[in-house]
Amino acid sequence: MLKHLYVKNFTLIDVLDIDFEGGFSVITGETGAGKSIILGAIGLLLGQRADSKTVKGGGEKCVIEAHFDLSRYEMKSFFEENEIDYDAEDTIVRRELTPQGKSRAFINDTPVALNLLKELGEQLVDVHSQHQNLLLGKHDFQLSVVDILAKDQQPLTEYQAAFARYQQLAQQLRETIDKIEQSRKETDFLQFQYDELSAARLCDGEQEELEQRSETMAHSEEIKSALYEAQTAFDGGDGEGIIASLRRATQALRGIERVLPDAAELAERMESSYIELKDVAAETGSLLENVDFDPQELERVNVRLDKIYDLQKKYHAETVGELIQQKDRLGQLLNNIENSDETIGLLKKEVYEQECKCRQWADKLSALRQQAARQIEKEMQQRLVPLGMPHVRFQVSISHETELGRYGQDRVAFLFSANTSTPLQSVAQVASGGEIARVMLSLKALISGAVKLPTIIFDEIDTGVSGKIAEQMAQVMAEMGRQDRQVISITHLPQIAALGQHHYKVYKDETSRGTTSHMQQLTGEQRVSEIAQMLSGSDVSEAAMENARQLLRSSLQS
Repeated sequence: MLKHLYVKNFTLIDVLDIDFEGGFSVITGETGAGKSIILGAIGLLLGQRADSKTVKGGGEKCVIEAHFDLSRYEMKSFFEENEIDYDAEDTIVRRELTPQGKSRAFINDTPVALNLLKELGEQLVDVHSQHQNLLLGKHDFQLSVVDILAKDQQPLTEYQAAFARYQQLAQQLRETIDKIEQSRKETDFLQFQYDELSAARLCDGEQEELEQRSETMAHSEEIKSALYEAQTAFDGGDGEGIIASLRRATQALRGIERVLPDAAELAERMESSYIELKDVAAETGSLLENVDFDPQELERVNVRLDKIYDLQKKYHAETVGELIQQKDRLGQLLNNIENSDETIGLLKKEVYEQECKCRQWADKLSALRQQAARQIEKEMQQRLVPLGMPHVRFQVSISHETELGRYGQDRVAFLFSANTSTPLQSVAQVASGGEIARVMLSLKALISGAVKLPTIIFDEIDTGVSGKIAEQMAQVMAEMGRQDRQVISITHLPQIAALGQHHYKVYKDETSRGTTSHMQQLTGEQRVSEIAQMLSGSDVSEAAMENARQLLRSSLQS
């Protein structure tokens, strides 16, 4: 529940620093005193978008901070999953706005993204404002009410997972059919491309080998000249080359090794060089014999290379490997076209089977919703009769749609009639403003029993009602407040204000700095005076004071 609210520099508020109590509380105040401003501040804590215009003038930042007691609610997993410190008895949510429009959000002093703040806010506080009454005309809202009370989250999750897979397969089928149809129009061209690449008989690595052979043959004379010069240096042409000279030098050193032992080591090293040079000379001679210029071979190599280069340019490839990949891709595409009927048939079968799974889960959802609908009808009848509608009829109509949707096949409509002579029609079309307020309050009371939400705030839920009906609505909210939750009602009706366990007043002052809004908790005679003013206006009489005391005494007895 909301324990404490601190607001600084927000629209008409300089500083608001106030504690809140559990159970059923009421907030009163004249029109324009600032009740909507306080709701706006709470809305920012719940993740609503910020506007720099809401920052009170003066250059200081706006700070809105709330403390919540979550000790009776199992919310630890949220904090663990998002790596935020958890303090069940004092969870702090803060929002800061600068005059420049920058916004920062914090949970227990940990900076968080706005969407995470909103996710937590939806689990902390439900603010029911007058515009939410319009939701009664929305089928999605009506369906969500039924789902909450049907407690069908597990089958709904299973259905939505199956439905997502069904949509994915259906999309895949549509795309496959489109691709195949497009490919069929291009079959001749695709076949030509495949045949052209296949006829080339390409081999990976072939291009590099051909380019090297072409380079070698193009420089054959230069190569032969270099090899011949090397060969001549080795043998000298007349037996006086490097090898013969090295051989004689080695023999000379062998001749003196008896008298000069160091010559033996030199002779061995020269013999090793002699052997190595003989091998080099032999290989050089072999290369010289094999190097030959064949114009026809060079022509064949260059023709092959030109073919490869042309294919690479035509198919926007850089290597032979890429050309081979394109040929394989074309072959697969042609194979798919040839077997397209089989491919489409298999996909259609998979889509149908997945659709059947969806419809099975949808049927389970429908059964749970039908069961919940009958219970809702019964309980709404019981709740609305004491709220001044003795002949009310409330029906939850569930029709079965042909097409699958995100929430199954059901379309929910709340039908309503306030008397026996009027046929049942959509509640949003036939109910008056006061009747809609009572219907929404009853639905909220129903939902609150199924969803453990710490705090519910009603913003003038009593619009269009008065007297005994208002008192009955207050009793409903008081009962909700006794069910381990905090209920706060912003009201203009003394009958509701008198039934609050705790009473807060919003008022404004005119100061030298302009208009400022304030909020205080009322006790004792302060409550009597406030309720008396709500009964009689600004001119409070003793009779109004006594009437206010009587209302408060009655609330204590109830």
